[in-house]
Amino acid sequence: MTRRLESTVGNSENKGGKVFPALCSVLGTLILLGVIAAFLPLTVPRLMGYEIYEVVSGSMEPEIPVGSILYVEETPPEEIEAGDVIAFMRNDTVVSHRVEENRYVEGEFITKGDANSEEDTVPVPYDSLVGKSVYHLPVLGTLMTMLAGDVGKLYALAFAACGVMFHMLAAILRSRR
Repeated sequence: MTRRLESTVGNSENKGGKVFPALCSVLGTLILLGVIAAFLPLTVPRLMGYEIYEVVSGSMEPEIPVGSILYVEETPPEEIEAGDVIAFMRNDTVVSHRVEENRYVEGEFITKGDANSEEDTVPVPYDSLVGKSVYHLPVLGTLMTMLAGDVGKLYALAFAACGVMFHMLAAILRSRR
């Protein structure tokens, strides 16, 4: 009977010896997937030809709130219609407003921010057009700006290293069995 108990104890230790390495592997994988998922909204759209901007003013609220991420597709000015949201350069800054009128003959747009009571005082020339806004995601702009900065990249690298270390720990624990 003593042998049977030892055998049972040995099996439970063996099972416990498999759980911790498995948990380390799962945790490491989740961390690595989290780091990859955090950068997907920044990389995949760029590969598809979109420019990405963070909304930093409330001129387009409530439609596009401050802190949103804005995906802009290069579009010929002649294809822009009234009601489209466009991004354009003004004084070395990218501005995003809604088109009130596309003046084809003059080669300019009349724009207005949704939260503004009046149209913009200066028309937007065609050569200032960055593109047409095709999609926006609230809140992600602030997060993406942090991730795209040096500190964000450092944190992402540290998290990825932690994920790799969890996998290494799991491998070490498995080899000790």
